[in-house]
Amino acid sequence: MSMIPPLDGLRFAFGTLSVLPVKVSRWDREAARGGMLGAPLVGLVVGGVAGVAGLLLLVLGASALLAAVASVAVPAVLTRGLHLDGLADTADGLGSGKPAEDALRIMKQSDIGPFGVITLLFVLLAQVGALAQVYGESWARGVVAAVVSATTARLALTLAARAGVPAARPEGLGAAVAGVVPVRGAVPAAAAVTLGAVGAGALFGAYDALRAGLAVLAALAVAELLLRHCTRRFGGVTGDVFGGLAETAGTTALVVLTFAP
Repeated sequence: MSMIPPLDGLRFAFGTLSVLPVKVSRWDREAARGGMLGAPLVGLVVGGVAGVAGLLLLVLGASALLAAVASVAVPAVLTRGLHLDGLADTADGLGSGKPAEDALRIMKQSDIGPFGVITLLFVLLAQVGALAQVYGESWARGVVAAVVSATTARLALTLAARAGVPAARPEGLGAAVAGVVPVRGAVPAAAAVTLGAVGAGALFGAYDALRAGLAVLAALAVAELLLRHCTRRFGGVTGDVFGGLAETAGTTALVVLTFAP
């Protein structure tokens, strides 16, 4: 197996998971492997921009609520709503109660059904509410929460692309990245993000360090439950499922970061 230069993987990651002007030079399984391993780095950048946007509003005198709205809006803009759209489509597919083939067809439709609308509403409310609470505690905690959430959301994609997880369709982004990440690569990525979150939380004290670590672990656990359910329900993963996993993990991390000592 030939080695992929790190730059190819990063181009794949930023070119497929963000709107940043990065040209994807290769679209093969090896480049996809590097890209999915680098997905948390995309989250780090997206979360950093989201945190800066929230901080800027606070500096200008805006409320914690408006800062939270900005921090939630930025990732949506930087991904063209890709993950939110995936979340809505996944909710429609799961909520349809139809066989896998019919559910997958529903997910490919351009419109959003009632399950998707309701899911989007509550997820976005949860994200804004959680970030508003954390920004209310301090701007620094709010920025860290935005970064931890966005990075963990993309880490969920890395783990979902691990070997052994099949694609539900033979085409699309899901098929391109399904099963490309070896477990021996996914585990260190998860450990690095968890330790990074703990380190960031430690800036505020022992409890914040523990809470940040638990936020990552809880987010990955919830995303794993959803992944297994989708795999059983659809026969594998799709690009929409990846989007749903990212939003689920990011939201769970934010909620845990609001827990009081």
